[in-house]
Amino acid sequence: MSNTNSARMKKAIWGFGFLTVLSFSACKHPAIFDKDEEIVDGSWLTTQKPKFEVEIEDSLQNTNVYINIRNSSCYPYRNILLFINTTFPDGKVARDTLECMLADDTGRWLGDGLGDIWDNRILFKKNVRFPQRGIYKFEFEQAMRLDPLPCIMDIGMRVEKK
Repeated sequence: MSNTNSARMKKAIWGFGFLTVLSFSACKHPAIFDKDEEIVDGSWLTTQKPKFEVEIEDSLQNTNVYINIRNSSCYPYRNILLFINTTFPDGKVARDTLECMLADDTGRWLGDGLGDIWDNRILFKKNVRFPQRGIYKFEFEQAMRLDPLPCIMDIGMRVEKK
């Protein structure tokens, strides 16, 4: 192969690689909010209620809201039940109950794992518009019967533009 053809081939491969990386990065939706809170000693008490404040500037923007959960493989259940209290900018409060699956029927952990730590991002609200501009307050409560709930390391949320 001549040097000219070799140079063209390298440019073509580089260009293809660049376009591939660019296309994957373009698929990510920008986060309006993304924060996790550590659960002290990996043992979530029912009295510990992590809170997040999210500022919404655009009430016409469609968003997806996710719950972030980090657990270790010593977690004794396949799922976790959460109560999520949302306080709107005008002071009204809504309460949701959410079941998050952390393992499949065979007991295999879901999400991304490294060693015995597993990260899950679970869709909570899809393609939703926040009806008001301002600060929304989210409060999370673990709703399992075990108190404290072992092996939950972090809880958080992510709001991203659709």
